[in-house]
Amino acid sequence: MIHRPATPPTIGRPDVIAQAHARSLEVGLRASETPDFQPLRRPALRELVDRNQSLYTHALPVMETLHAQIVDTQSMVLLTDNHGVILHSLGDSDFVEKANRVALCPGVSWAEADRGTNAIGTALIDGQPTVVHAGEHFLHANRILTCSCAPIADPFGRTIGALDVSGDTRGFHKHTLALVRMSAQMIENHLFSNQFVDAIRVHFHARAEFIGTLYEGLAAFAPDGTFLSANRSALFQFGQPLADLQRQTFDALFGIAFARLLQQIARAPGENIVLTLPSGVRVVARGEFAVPRYVATAEALPDAARTATSNGTRTAARPCEAAQLATLETLDTGDAHVSAILRRVAKLRGRDIPILVLGKTGTGKEWLARAIHHDSPRRAAPFVALNCASLPDTLIEAELFGYEDGAFTGAKKRGSVGKIVQADGGTLFLDEIGDMPLAQQVRLMRVLQERTVVPLGGTRAIPVDLRIVCATHRNLRAMIEAGTFREDLYYRINGLVVTLPALRERSDLAVLVERMLALQPDGERLPRRVSDEVLERFAQCRWPGNLRQLANVLRTAGIMAEGAEQIELEDLPEDFLQDCEAVPDRQAPVGTNSKPASYAESRQAAAVASDPAALPGRMDEWQSVLIEQTLARHTGNVSAAARELGLARNTVYRYLRQRQGR
Repeated sequence: MIHRPATPPTIGRPDVIAQAHARSLEVGLRASETPDFQPLRRPALRELVDRNQSLYTHALPVMETLHAQIVDTQSMVLLTDNHGVILHSLGDSDFVEKANRVALCPGVSWAEADRGTNAIGTALIDGQPTVVHAGEHFLHANRILTCSCAPIADPFGRTIGALDVSGDTRGFHKHTLALVRMSAQMIENHLFSNQFVDAIRVHFHARAEFIGTLYEGLAAFAPDGTFLSANRSALFQFGQPLADLQRQTFDALFGIAFARLLQQIARAPGENIVLTLPSGVRVVARGEFAVPRYVATAEALPDAARTATSNGTRTAARPCEAAQLATLETLDTGDAHVSAILRRVAKLRGRDIPILVLGKTGTGKEWLARAIHHDSPRRAAPFVALNCASLPDTLIEAELFGYEDGAFTGAKKRGSVGKIVQADGGTLFLDEIGDMPLAQQVRLMRVLQERTVVPLGGTRAIPVDLRIVCATHRNLRAMIEAGTFREDLYYRINGLVVTLPALRERSDLAVLVERMLALQPDGERLPRRVSDEVLERFAQCRWPGNLRQLANVLRTAGIMAEGAEQIELEDLPEDFLQDCEAVPDRQAPVGTNSKPASYAESRQAAAVASDPAALPGRMDEWQSVLIEQTLARHTGNVSAAARELGLARNTVYRYLRQRQGR
């Protein structure tokens, strides 16, 4: 039997209702009026759902479960966005008609400014679960309802929507709000798990039986132990707000070194461990890599995370399937020029200065972009990449900016969210931006200026907050002079310019080989090292495909040598061996202990290797040849040439003055 209270409940917070009524009066609402309501048209509602796709997707199954618990109670379950606009509803058929009379349907705003005091609008303003019963509604028209609502927060504590149960006031039950609160928390936990798919998660509670339930605390950490976020239960157990926790270390939060947790995960995944919170409360915890694709290799984890065996030797946690989680630290493999680039990029950590990465195809531009994203405060938000050279001109615009339903022939029903909106809150990586058509360059420039984007066929501007990293192998300054790249866009994307060296110019080949082999799928039993003869042959190659070519060669050779302890010469692809044999032995070996004194010298060695007939007799002649070739490649642009050579501009200018005086 349903409990029907004789008097309206205020759940101990009459001040909330009073303040909400005062706000309703301030915006000019009259309690006796029946406000006009105009639901969003179907295309606009679909667009709104698309913008809240993650919330919508994770809320639907929870809404269905909640509706099953309250079925036949003259009520309905509602999901709204953070402004109180209803996105979706599930209700008893005999209550839907009554709900429509008061605009309780998708596409209608139930913000306080539009509907006065009501559970949805008031909960969103107050930030707390709220019941508004019968006469507590500001508008007389809504007093047929009793509504219980709980805000929904994203994994960073920002309110992104609300879950509500509204029904006939005669069917109110005091436990409804508790059901709504638990359901909202379930949605938040789903969002949390989905957000941190590549993180290390810690599940904990003071009582072991609550691990794996709705009441467990969840905290997420980056592979280096950096705190990312925590769910509501974790915040309650820590007794600290999220902003304070973001300044804490794992060691301070749980009373042990982060490396110990990683050792526990590697040694006994799924087993519990006892930790101590800052309050002194002991909790039972379980750490996990969120998904199997997370890589726990020696280079993906800090050195302290490597486990020690009984005889004192060091071993790494076993790698799982997928690509390594790149960080600035893991990309530093010993080459002096690459290390200098990483140090410069690291100085911009936490600052949304655009970065332009130059370099030949396959030099690792996307790896660097991912590392920049991972080592920034945006690390838990999306990293979205688009290769501008991989799409026809006609599709780049739709892919980048998105489009509305029916914007063009062949467009998807319900339209599409573009890469820019997908990257909201995170990082947008535009690879080969030199291949972007001029018309799209104009639109991109407007997005970067206004921080809003209008999809194709749309009229509403969508605000976006993102960092942009661009990359290209082209000479953008020469393109500007030729009129094929916009100068204003160039200065928007080149806050910091770095040039990645080609593989043949690097001094860390041996380390790169070791790292790449460690990332091979563990289940295939592929070798984890190469023979000395193979490494020597690698050092003789020009590597026109750079790191991408190296990865492919190692992958193929590893499969050929499956079951063996190391890759031998006979395991290498035949065409690759033929290419290596065509390279003169006079090329300076890459990856040996004798590193070039500077990046310019390594470029000199590479230039000589590509054209042995041009071998000069003295070191100053080497530098002259190199500077001449680089200036020619950059059509006389001294700044670009100096940047590629790793030299000061004054050095290049000094050479030019000396040449003129000859």
